[in-house]
Amino acid sequence: MTDLPADMKTEPASGISPPSTAWCLFVELDGILLDSAPTPRAVRANGALIDLLRTLHGACDGALAVVTGRSIADVDKLLYPLMLPVAGIHGFERRNAQGAYFCAGSRHSGLGGLRDGLIELSRSLHGMLLEDKGCAFALHFRQAPHLEETVRLRMARLMTATIPAFELVEGDRAIEIKPVGGDKTTAVEAFMQEEPFAGRIPVYVGNDSLDISGFTAVKRFKGLGIGVGSSDPAGRRLAGPSEVRSWLSQLCKSAAASV
Repeated sequence: MTDLPADMKTEPASGISPPSTAWCLFVELDGILLDSAPTPRAVRANGALIDLLRTLHGACDGALAVVTGRSIADVDKLLYPLMLPVAGIHGFERRNAQGAYFCAGSRHSGLGGLRDGLIELSRSLHGMLLEDKGCAFALHFRQAPHLEETVRLRMARLMTATIPAFELVEGDRAIEIKPVGGDKTTAVEAFMQEEPFAGRIPVYVGNDSLDISGFTAVKRFKGLGIGVGSSDPAGRRLAGPSEVRSWLSQLCKSAAASV
């Protein structure tokens, strides 16, 4: 994962209070709501988390959205039977609270060549895991962190023929190739123009450099950014998924008490 700028790193904060007025929530899944696992496919959402999200959804009158690098289809499988508003593939695709689907660009014809090249690359380097998201790809080097620079250079070379249709983005011990168009800023801003998000104070919970645009977006609406983990770009911090889930539970209790 790329280090964040020094001036964007913050000290831990405790006693984070929710907005005193009507709020809405934007939250990542991996490493935020869900504990990390050796592979993306090994991540599981248990019944307690599903119940928490269902309660949160009610507490904010449906103004709860998942903003993630996963595809919307993958999120639906993880959180079944919930069908929440989602911004998937880092904002490239979006489903709003009314169930309408939006895509920031076309699913380009260069996918086949990229897929073949990335399969070959993942097989040539020990410890790599290729995640195929349908219209985007992530190569995870969690098991071989010493190969990060090699992975970055070889993926950039593979992508050269597809520029400007695709772009390279960096996540948590993974490097991704995604179609150009849409990011977490545009996704949050789009949600904030629609019901039930419009007019509410946004709260964004994220954990890495890809969430910087999400934190930036909520600031424009005078919102609250909460980083997770040891290094984050938000002004407030929670230690990890367990603390995030605990804080969200308190958020539900505060909402219930104010009714």
